[in-house]
Amino acid sequence: MKKTKTTFFCQNCGTQYPKWVGQCKVCGEWNTIVEELVVMEKENKYNSSFTDKKPKNTIHRITEISSQEETRIITGNLELDNLLGGGIVPGSVILIGGEPGVGKSTLLLQISLQISKKVLYVSGEESNNQIKMRADRMEILNSDCYILTEIQTQKIIKKAQELKPDLVVIDSIQTLYSSYIESSPGSISQIRECTSELIKFAKETSVPVILIGHINKEGTIAGPKILEHMVDVVLQFEGDRNYIFRLLRANKNRYGSTSGLGIYEMFSSGLKEIKNPSEILISKKDENLSGNAIGVTLEGLRPMLVEIQALVSTAVYGTPQRVTTGFDAKRLNMLLAVLEKRAGFHLGVKDVFLNITGGIRIDDPAIDLAVISAILSSNEDIPLPDNCLFTGEVGLSGEIRAVNRIEQRILEGEKLGYDVIFISKYNKIDTKKYNIRVEKVSKVEDIYKILF
Repeated sequence: MKKTKTTFFCQNCGTQYPKWVGQCKVCGEWNTIVEELVVMEKENKYNSSFTDKKPKNTIHRITEISSQEETRIITGNLELDNLLGGGIVPGSVILIGGEPGVGKSTLLLQISLQISKKVLYVSGEESNNQIKMRADRMEILNSDCYILTEIQTQKIIKKAQELKPDLVVIDSIQTLYSSYIESSPGSISQIRECTSELIKFAKETSVPVILIGHINKEGTIAGPKILEHMVDVVLQFEGDRNYIFRLLRANKNRYGSTSGLGIYEMFSSGLKEIKNPSEILISKKDENLSGNAIGVTLEGLRPMLVEIQALVSTAVYGTPQRVTTGFDAKRLNMLLAVLEKRAGFHLGVKDVFLNITGGIRIDDPAIDLAVISAILSSNEDIPLPDNCLFTGEVGLSGEIRAVNRIEQRILEGEKLGYDVIFISKYNKIDTKKYNIRVEKVSKVEDIYKILF
């Protein structure tokens, strides 16, 4: 006989409650508590094993355990391999999230077709014909890529045991359901149960599993937060559908660094890796225009050059507008206040529009110097020299503060052929060893005197 139990879950954070309440006490959201019917089978599913031999759980001294590095699976996608720390670790569980249409399924199908391993691609959202149509557009053939359209976890694991693949891809975890739980797919209990069964399968068989996860309106992966704690790696796909660039970040990585970044370009034939994003993110123009400045930022461990465009004009309406794209609007207001208070520029009565080209978003404070340089250039209507770079953080007192990894930033500008880079005076480096001229500034007034 089955034992029936009714519980209440918060659909935002996954907190369980014995009865319905209006507001979740953990995340503070209202009207997110939903009743779910949970039916557990009498047989204990955790006693079953996916291998012929059940693992023996014994106690070992930590000094007695041999430390040997497992051979990673190379996907052939250099950006993803570097992001994962050198490839996919056997038995690991990787979760990839992102906006609809950003390229999650495209990337994983592309990897499944180009990897020299046996891959089981499980889809609960598309039919075999739809997947084949997408594979034909990529023009990549791999006879060892097997497609399975199924949403029941137990059947997926059974097919995987029969096929014995080297890699399993699940598209997506929100579409799966387990027969042990009587609730609809995508619910908190189903996501947690299906993920737990797939993790158990991956750890016992040493077959890595890649999960695709949907995101909610806040931009975080849908489902309980414990889902991200359960898996080994959490990757986030970012990008604007109006642009062709895609960023893949590591929010969690048990086998490598979380400061990595993969950059792709979206085409109809799939995602193409970008080796040098700096040359692509800087727009090509015939004449030098005011309001444009090139900043040096760091995305993870990779230095990049980005173009900042600013437009300062007289406010048509009573309240001046502050519009930003790819940059924090509150930080822009802070920088404008610094220019108003410390440098004497009357920007409080003018509209200021700021844009970072390429459709990417930058949170690095090191581009503050480039932002104020672009604003001053547009305000004075004087173009900046097209051979100069800017990197430095602006403080509230108007000082230019030092930024980290300044050597990498300088070498990136030198490699791309720029003549001069403006940095903070407080960066203690030897400027003579670079082929690019390094100008040190200490205040906002200094950069204005040099450029204008």
